[in-house]
Amino acid sequence: MTGNVNSSQKLDRVLGPLMLWGLGVGYVISGMYFGWNLGLPAGGTAGLAIATFFIIILYVTFTFSYTELACAIPKAGGAFDYADRALGPTWGFVGGLVQIIEFVFAPPAIAAAIGAYFHLFFPGLPVLGIAIIAYFIFTALNIYGVKAAAAFELGITIFAVVELLIFAGVTLPHFQWSSLVQNSYPHGFRGVLAAIPFAIWFFLGIEGVANVAEETINPQKNVLLGFGSALFTLVILCVLTFVAAIGVGGWESIVYPAPGASPSDSPLPLALAQIVGQNNFFYHLLVTIGLFGLIASFHGIILAAGRATFEFGRVGYAPRFLGKTSRFKTPALALLANMVIGIAALLTGKTAEIITLACFGALSLYIISMVALFRLRKREPALARPFRVPGYPYSPLIAFAIATFSLLAMIAYNHLLAFLYFAFVGISVVGFRKFVLRSKKGLQ
Repeated sequence: MTGNVNSSQKLDRVLGPLMLWGLGVGYVISGMYFGWNLGLPAGGTAGLAIATFFIIILYVTFTFSYTELACAIPKAGGAFDYADRALGPTWGFVGGLVQIIEFVFAPPAIAAAIGAYFHLFFPGLPVLGIAIIAYFIFTALNIYGVKAAAAFELGITIFAVVELLIFAGVTLPHFQWSSLVQNSYPHGFRGVLAAIPFAIWFFLGIEGVANVAEETINPQKNVLLGFGSALFTLVILCVLTFVAAIGVGGWESIVYPAPGASPSDSPLPLALAQIVGQNNFFYHLLVTIGLFGLIASFHGIILAAGRATFEFGRVGYAPRFLGKTSRFKTPALALLANMVIGIAALLTGKTAEIITLACFGALSLYIISMVALFRLRKREPALARPFRVPGYPYSPLIAFAIATFSLLAMIAYNHLLAFLYFAFVGISVVGFRKFVLRSKKGLQ
């Protein structure tokens, strides 16, 4: 469906497997530093742990299934390109739209946390102002060039990973089993369901590796290496961070800075402060490098979002100007459009709701992508597949089942957001079929 592209619509192949690992971990690593702890009031330690266990299974099975698609169809549109080829233009449009929702609405939540972390150092600076400045800086870096952006991402991702290991090294000697099991299951199974979006936040965004496949050297080989190594790293960091943070003083101590206070976006500093205090070197190191972790995800998802929006514009499913590259061979206009939407979301000040909205988009993407995988296996058995998901058809079927169950659970606990999300998708599909698809058919 995508047709031929001219030179202003092409991306350069410059990324290798190490860069892809940096992007894959970088997209996600902010989820270790903030956000996940907001699921603890709903589920407690056990409730969030159970939800996270199944979400890890979802991401293992999904990631390797998605890798098959990314290696077979290495295009910047990711889920859009897979669904468009397997299921036709309407479902391709839906797949691309929900992908853009995920990638455009995740950065505002991270930007808010960046502002909060900076505010710890400079209390006189407004959180919102810092967040908006971050949008301008990292959108500009992405416009400058993907190689520079990916190299920057790799560097700060390594810093962020090392800091999480230091955090675990400092806190685990003070681990107490009694803290881990304290009030661990306050709301029973209902708490598990309510904690699902915050378990997803641990890993949300790793699929963005597929969106730079078109800019990857030998994508049929390197995308697999990037996806696999990134996922392995993230699972280890997730388990370490979860156990180390809660095991110091119980889950309430990394959610509420003080009795009766609002939930905090800084769980790791709260955990570390209980051991070393707020004036210790390790505390300041955590806050400083923790900021790098937030920046890594913020910057990386901006990169992936630009590619997703760029592909939509390139094929005419969004305004054509979004599908043009700048003189730096980057999707500058798509990046700027995403920035405007992201800042508008940031101004609402609703971090938890923004996270939930991004998770709605992610789960929809996972479901549609698994259907596309099954359909392509049936319709195009001769399609070159340099990598085939192990355990087919069970692996993608498990991913499909967990994603579907998680989506239904999120709908049950977020009625208004679910209504707004599906209403927007439905109205967009109607507009697409009425104006875009009809005009395309008329030109044929």
